Amino acid sequence: MQRILSLLLIVITLWSCNNKDSKNKRYLSDSNGNLNHLSVVTDNESWNGAVGETIRSVFAAPVDGLPQKEPLFNINQIPTAVFSDFATKNRIILKIEKGDAPKVIIKRNVYAKPQKVVVIQGKNPQQISRVLTEKKDKIIKALKAEEIKERQRLIAKSLNNDAPLQDSLGISIKFPSFYRIAKATNDFFWLRRDITTGTLNVMVYQIPLDRIKNDSTVVQQIIAVRDSIGKQHIPGPTDGTFMKTEEAYSPFFFTTTLDNKPTLEMRGTWDVEDAWMAGPFATFLIKDIKNNRYIVAEGFAFAPSVNKRDYMFELEAIVKSIRVLK
Repeated sequence: MQRILSLLLIVITLWSCNNKDSKNKRYLSDSNGNLNHLSVVTDNESWNGAVGETIRSVFAAPVDGLPQKEPLFNINQIPTAVFSDFATKNRIILKIEKGDAPKVIIKRNVYAKPQKVVVIQGKNPQQISRVLTEKKDKIIKALKAEEIKERQRLIAKSLNNDAPLQDSLGISIKFPSFYRIAKATNDFFWLRRDITTGTLNVMVYQIPLDRIKNDSTVVQQIIAVRDSIGKQHIPGPTDGTFMKTEEAYSPFFFTTTLDNKPTLEMRGTWDVEDAWMAGPFATFLIKDIKNNRYIVAEGFAFAPSVNKRDYMFELEAIVKSIRVLK
């Protein structure tokens, strides 16, 4: 009898703890919103003044490397007084608040999940504008990372088989089932998707580490590599033509991290001479020191007469899924 009472006491205690935990647990609904659509929560006076001008100049700035001007984010202002219920469920949110000191606060899953909320605080419009300008790279990086993650989540719903790239290059890459492997060799892969107005493309290959020297000529070196690959693997519509880097526009160059590895990033425009074909590209060179190589992954789009930001964003999400397996 004493044993039964002891067991009963344990069950009651466990039930009480679980019940307490369930009361304290906060349940969040799913976030929503189109990719790269930013909700900006601020009062109308700030939106129509200096703060609003700064927000638009930072978050609606043109995307680097596109042939025409397209904004980093589509912006939707929500007055603070009506920011409630459904309005709080957008995946990426920028909130402007009055505060005692200039500050940037980045929060996750505040009103829904997944969600990134960036709060900007300052005493007055001038201070808030200054914080936005000084911390714009950090803020944009945080918001963009959330959107890349969301695009990768959608891609993962229907994946193609990356076994050939695992076997040949020792990498995994998550790309949608509606892409096909258009060309494959021992050390080069061309993934391709047909769209209404053209194609979306991903190239993945490897080059020795000593092929690229990180000095003042690094951009010219990367151009030489991609042009040689274009000549070898990406032919144009007529004999002797191939994809090459557009000479009329200087590409944008950055350093970043991919798969926890130092990575060189270049964005610009490609063309095919005498063929009236051109479009944007984004090239990433992942420094794989262990295997004495750069893994080169590039997304490029041929989509004349339509906006290309979201197409390039999809290609970037695919490239950023690469993981070295060996």
